[in-house]
Amino acid sequence: MAKELPARSEVKVEDTWDITALYENEEAFEAAIKKVNVLTEDLSLFEGKVCDSAENLFRCEKLSDEITVIFDRIYSYASKCYDVDTADSIALARLSKVKTMYSKLLESTAFMSSEIAEADEELLNSFIERNEKLALYKRDIDMVLRNRPHKLSKEMEQLLAASYNATSVADDTYSILDNAEIEFGEITDADGEKVKISQGRYISLVSDADRRVREDAYKTYYASYKKLKNTYASLYYGQVKQLQFYANARKYDSTLEAALFPNEIEVSVYENLINAVNNNLEKLHRYVGLRKKCLEVDTFRMYDIYPPMVKDVKVKYTYDEAKDLVMEALKPLGTEYLKVVSEAFDNRWIDVYENKNKRSGAYSSTVYGVHPYMLLNYDGKLDDVFTVIHEMGHSMHSYYSNKTQPSVYADYKIFVAEVASTCNEILLLKYMLAKTTDKNEKAYLLNHYMDMFKGTVFRQTQFAEFELETNRLVEKGEALTAELLCETYSNINKKYYGSNVEYDEEIGHEWQRIPHFYYNFYVYQYATSFCASVAIAEKILNDPSFVTKYIDFLSGGCSMSPIDLLKKVDVNVENPEYINTALSVMNEVMDEFEKLI
Repeated sequence: MAKELPARSEVKVEDTWDITALYENEEAFEAAIKKVNVLTEDLSLFEGKVCDSAENLFRCEKLSDEITVIFDRIYSYASKCYDVDTADSIALARLSKVKTMYSKLLESTAFMSSEIAEADEELLNSFIERNEKLALYKRDIDMVLRNRPHKLSKEMEQLLAASYNATSVADDTYSILDNAEIEFGEITDADGEKVKISQGRYISLVSDADRRVREDAYKTYYASYKKLKNTYASLYYGQVKQLQFYANARKYDSTLEAALFPNEIEVSVYENLINAVNNNLEKLHRYVGLRKKCLEVDTFRMYDIYPPMVKDVKVKYTYDEAKDLVMEALKPLGTEYLKVVSEAFDNRWIDVYENKNKRSGAYSSTVYGVHPYMLLNYDGKLDDVFTVIHEMGHSMHSYYSNKTQPSVYADYKIFVAEVASTCNEILLLKYMLAKTTDKNEKAYLLNHYMDMFKGTVFRQTQFAEFELETNRLVEKGEALTAELLCETYSNINKKYYGSNVEYDEEIGHEWQRIPHFYYNFYVYQYATSFCASVAIAEKILNDPSFVTKYIDFLSGGCSMSPIDLLKKVDVNVENPEYINTALSVMNEVMDEFEKLI
């Protein structure tokens, strides 16, 4: 019999998150929904009168802020109930109800930003000068004014808001298909036991030291995707088409500009990343050559990209060992930081292990006034230890922003979201390297550092390039068929990994398994953030006074632009030199690794 995942009901309570901090029971959840409906009715009374006076504008901003805080908690509760068991029909119905509510909420409150956008800027400034309470919302109002060229009439804004529920179907359906419905079959592991492949187990299997296991896992996994390639292509095409619809409706030049503009990021930052990484691909090609040499394979395949290059090193860590490593690695960030990390571990902020139908991957999320939550699928690999500290970085970023900022500015922009998480990973890596005296273990950790550059800079930029290319194809009028998507992905993959690899049909289907392609130009930020974090982590370790700057950065929320926030920690992302500098570190790591093997 194949090893089966436990049902959700079989997981130990202490290994699950406690969502009662959000709502103690279903009655409290339903009461919050009613509260939002009442506040929305209150806000609707100001339609046509938002900017009639400073007091009206303040009351609208305050009501909107309050509605957002409560609704975010409602959505968080519904999504967390669903994510731990995506086959739970009650949880799915609850989440669907909340998403419908969100669409109606956008529609019924669209008038507010439209009226602010249409108001005289001098009048608004005079309101802010005369009303001290309104001054809190100045940046929020300025952001609405910044968005003027892309704002539509009140009626059109209401129509777009009403369309949200329909246009999110591709994303919703992808989640159901990829987490609950796709079946991957079984393989025989290195011990001769049958193992059923799952999203959570796949990377563990394809990282196995036994090449036969890697190959079987790889081919069996992608065989399932190949059977459903047209369904996945239809979903992704629908996703890109809806991005194009909203970009066109709001008069953006492209879907990329539409995605970056709300985060105050220029298109050039995205393009600079792709260009800079393409100019450094020889480093990734060198890395693949090192892998081929260390694995002692005549022909390197894409399923050889995951296993450690160094043998006979401990590769499993209990969750308790992972927690200890995290606590030690984060000591340079100070006692207050560590106290909160300890609280997260001790008070069920974290959902630890994979169970049947649990959402794949990992994330951290928070809402104002509630502690952060972390979803993991912990399996004991070194990568899993790094995932714990990565998500803890997100959680601590949210903790400091929520603690410091008023609710309207607590939610930091996506562009800086990956800085704290990847900085934490580098701190862990540096701690483990400094701690070891074993030559083999040091080589193993340097291998992991190289893998961080490969996976976070090169791989995520590869994804970003695919996302940009497919969006541009649709903007040119092309239809995204399965064949075109597989061909596009294969060609980019070949460019990135170089001539040391013998390519196969399976890798062309990898785009099907990347949920971030439904996040709207998200992945590039992993790469930019990691490059920034290389410099930040070095300063944290070498200059204790820099920690104050770093905590100040974490506490900034969206009180200023993400580019200005990063300048607080001496990083200028408008100049691609920070990418080149980070990738030069990868060359140094490879130099050090080669001396040890």
